[in-house]
Amino acid sequence: MQITSFYPVIMTGDVGATADFYKTYFGFTEMFSSDWYVHLQFAGNADVNLAVLDGAHETIPQSGRGRASGLLLNFEVEDADAVYATARAAGLPILQALRDEAFGQRHFITSDPNGVLIDVITPIPPSAEFAAQYADGALPG
Repeated sequence: MQITSFYPVIMTGDVGATADFYKTYFGFTEMFSSDWYVHLQFAGNADVNLAVLDGAHETIPQSGRGRASGLLLNFEVEDADAVYATARAAGLPILQALRDEAFGQRHFITSDPNGVLIDVITPIPPSAEFAAQYADGALPG
C-alpha cells in the first residue's frame, strides 16, 4: 500500500460553524463545500488539509456516527506567540497557556466549537535530556 494523502476529518453536528471556525481562526479555505461535508486546505500549502463531516451522515456506518471525541490536532506554526495573541484577542478558549516544554515545543492549547483540542506549536531546542531521545535528523529547533 502507498498512501497518497492523509488528513483528519472532524465529525460534528454543525458542519458550517465548524468549517467557519477553522477558516476564521486558522487560515483554511474551502476546496469543496456541501451541507454535509466541507474539505478545507490551508491557504498557501496544498499539503495541509482538514475536512468537516456531518457525524450523522448516511456514508458513516451507524456504529461510527457521532461527533469528535478524544482528538488533538497539532498545528506547527512559525510563531506560536503571535497565534496565541490572536486567539486570546478573539476570545478563543485557552485550555493551556503558552509555555515552553523541555521536549522541544513552545505551545498553547485551545479548542474548536466541538471540543476538539488544538495544540499550536513552534518547535524549539529541547533540553539535553530530551535531545538524546530524538532520532538522527529529527531534532527540532
